[in-house]
Amino acid sequence: MKIIKSQYINLLAITLLLIAGCKDKNQISDEAISLQDYKKETSINTGEDTGVTIVSRGMNFELPDQIKSGWQKITYENRSGDTHFLVLEKLPAGKHIEDSEKEVVPVFVDAMNLINQGDTEKGFKKFEELPEWFFNIKFLGGVGLVSPGHTAQTTLNLEPGNYLVECYVKMPDGTFHSAMGMLEEIEVLPAKTTTKEPQADNIINISTEGGIVLENVPETGQQKFKVNFLDQQAYGNFVGHDVNLVRYQSVEDLKALNDWMNWVGVDSFISPSPKNIEFLGGVQEMPEGSVAYFEADLIPGKYALVAEIPDPASNKMLATFEIGMDKL
Repeated sequence: MKIIKSQYINLLAITLLLIAGCKDKNQISDEAISLQDYKKETSINTGEDTGVTIVSRGMNFELPDQIKSGWQKITYENRSGDTHFLVLEKLPAGKHIEDSEKEVVPVFVDAMNLINQGDTEKGFKKFEELPEWFFNIKFLGGVGLVSPGHTAQTTLNLEPGNYLVECYVKMPDGTFHSAMGMLEEIEVLPAKTTTKEPQADNIINISTEGGIVLENVPETGQQKFKVNFLDQQAYGNFVGHDVNLVRYQSVEDLKALNDWMNWVGVDSFISPSPKNIEFLGGVQEMPEGSVAYFEADLIPGKYALVAEIPDPASNKMLATFEIGMDKL
């Protein structure tokens, strides 16, 4: 289900009110991290058709400028001290990160300033200045949430075009990671990889009505998951459903996880992530009919598959499973 422009702006206005309330409660300190501290350090040469490696050492993405289209294995190394993810947002033809910085970012900044000053009517009016192309951005997957010190792998069938790479987990003061340097551009070239579609050990179906359905219980060791997006819709936090793999310890941990997954919540989607929760990757949102794969090395324990939407448990978007518990 698509959100038309007017609906999107109305939802965005409500969200910004919540974020503005968060800023009032947790003002950014004088010690807030500078953007300059987290500029891209280097491009990574990934070789021929061996996939692409993206690294975060702080609030940054180190990534190549260009990659081939077709099946690409993205290896994401989170060497930072915070939980991150990366979502791939395909820009309309001819658009680049500079267009976003020139035509989109100032609108959000001005609107937020007005809302923070208490002039919500003028703040909402500002969103009418967003360019038409902004509403044609396509979310085409990416690597799910990854805890500090972990590496995750996701394989996507990428189409040519210019993409933004973004993480919008929040700092304790409410600042989005994307506002601190975790917004980059990568070009996917028409030239295709020779990589074949992977073979999966486990199948996950995700849909609005059925929620997240794992067709079998995974085994321990290195496992490959296939994710079938049977449909897609935008939820109250503007994003569609995705799949994130989590290792947890208790039922109480699941409650904290469920509350944390909604980024529009004042106290949610903030780093550090909930205690006893390990994010092991997954697949970011994709259009209806899309297929993607992710890998994880599973040890005996309790696991969950969860979507980044408001109250995933009530939407059947929080599915649990256990493996090898007799070996613990």
